[in-house]
Amino acid sequence: MVATGPYDKKSETLRLGDFTVGPRMLRITAWALPVGVAGAVAALLLLRLIGLITNLVFRQSFSCALIDPGRQHAPWWLVLSAPALGGLVIGVMARFGSQKIRGHGMPEAIEAILTRGSVIAPRVALLKPVSAAISIGTGGPFGAEGPIIMTGGAIGSLLAQVRHLTASERKTLLVAGAAAGMAATFNSPMAAVLLSVELLLFEWRPRSFVPVVASVAVSTVVRDLLLGNAPLFPATGSVPHLTPLVQLLAVVSGLTGGVLAVAVTWLVYRAEDAFARLPVHWMWWPALGGLVIGIGGLVEPRALGVGYDVIGELLAGRATLSLILSILVVKTLIWSLSLGSGTSGGVLAPVFMIGGALGAWEGMAFPPVTPGFWAMLGLAAVVGGVLRSPLTGVVFTLELTHAWDTAPALLICATSAYALSVLVLRRSVLTEKIARRGLHLTREYVTDPLESYFVHQVMDPRPCTLTEDDILGEALTENLRARLRTARRPQRLIPVLRADGTLLGLVTARSLLPGSAGPRTASGAARPCRLVLHPEMTLRQAASLFAEHTLTSAPVLDRAGGRLVGVLDLPDLLHARRRRLAEERHRERIILRRPRGSAPVMGPVAPAEPSKSQ
Repeated sequence: MVATGPYDKKSETLRLGDFTVGPRMLRITAWALPVGVAGAVAALLLLRLIGLITNLVFRQSFSCALIDPGRQHAPWWLVLSAPALGGLVIGVMARFGSQKIRGHGMPEAIEAILTRGSVIAPRVALLKPVSAAISIGTGGPFGAEGPIIMTGGAIGSLLAQVRHLTASERKTLLVAGAAAGMAATFNSPMAAVLLSVELLLFEWRPRSFVPVVASVAVSTVVRDLLLGNAPLFPATGSVPHLTPLVQLLAVVSGLTGGVLAVAVTWLVYRAEDAFARLPVHWMWWPALGGLVIGIGGLVEPRALGVGYDVIGELLAGRATLSLILSILVVKTLIWSLSLGSGTSGGVLAPVFMIGGALGAWEGMAFPPVTPGFWAMLGLAAVVGGVLRSPLTGVVFTLELTHAWDTAPALLICATSAYALSVLVLRRSVLTEKIARRGLHLTREYVTDPLESYFVHQVMDPRPCTLTEDDILGEALTENLRARLRTARRPQRLIPVLRADGTLLGLVTARSLLPGSAGPRTASGAARPCRLVLHPEMTLRQAASLFAEHTLTSAPVLDRAGGRLVGVLDLPDLLHARRRRLAEERHRERIILRRPRGSAPVMGPVAPAEPSKSQ
């Protein structure tokens, strides 16, 4: 219940769920710090496990160092069979362990946030990194970032589950763990935060942003202690001179990257549809996908594995034409087809390699800038087109290479790819998977129109009222019902006022129907008011209070004297939405052609009349 006494801004803010500056935000930030440490350690362990399995399979040696399977000159039968056997193990783990380990991790984390209150089962925290390490270590052309997002998210979720927290707070800790693992894997704290905002949080609010940044900061410090702080693919060469021609070609590179992103996304889900039509249980699909990987590995061995060394060669400008073309064709095919089989592995590292190869190929025809410049643009473009996250693509490229002076060209390129992807595809490689599971996910962030209007702008300032001494006789009832019929909007609740104009209670319009029983005086018929609003409240606050108290109407009182100034009904909240629709759809010419005597509308606009169909 909302008191009508002195106004307490702090308590009202916290009650409405906006703990921008409050103890809950600080408490979640404190819990995000150990989550950041755990996320960094989990990333290190995952990388070490990938290295261990890769060495055991392709070198038959016990070492945790990351190696390139394609450089080991393994026999053909091992290249062909190892990915298939790894896929078979993953299929068994998924069937008898948890199906949540299937896929590349990010859609699964999003689904946990959307449908399960950010709750991830403990076994997922163990099975996901193990399955990913088996998939990548046996030659799978995947990255470690998707699994570490799921693993770090599971760590944050498990910590939240043992605490007495809300679903929103669990989501914050889940994302904090995912971002911490991502930052530690690629040494990219800013990109990890951006990825969290663009793909996982579904909001940009202090209550979630501050804990995520705190977790990422701690993870970056721990990563520095464990793995060092150098960029994964340091750029070489002088500062690039971005001429108008180079920036124009950046648009061309972005558009070609967008085309490749569309093709890759289409191929992933056509492969998924093809596997779904097979007359075998889905447990066997990863093994079949592994067989595709093995065949591709026989054609181009360096398409196997994470491929950090190949990405480094592309971004340094040292890759040969044969390697570039092989990566573009073989890596794209085996990654798309095997990912559609439901195996475990990430998308970012393969997208980095494919995008870098495209840019390096274009760089052979474009004017030279610096070594690897066009490969960087291709990388940012394909990330922006595949993930529909252009800013993440730009920042990832900058943090991977530390080529900060290329930022303007990267932004042009990634945005061009993003625009083309939006025009051609309805959903990205992430949201398509969510949609196929019967969920709706929006990636557009806009200001809530309910935040733009106050209660006093849309309320009914002249509602029908009763005084406490009114006798609810037949004459008064008929008179009041006539006034209600001529009112500009339906009114379900009728305020009963004291002599000084303050609110005594409420009478329902139904109680005025002929034959209704009850006391004869308005004061006796009045019921206590469960909720009152104030003119300076935003419509978002009013909507939150309506939802909290399960009400559709409330009186509006002057905060200073407690006098009635109006009544707000649920349909009044639609005014903000109608105004937003008018801003998006109504076209007019203001300066060149304006009717004589008219002027542009300034300031608040009176609320539109409700639809008669109600």
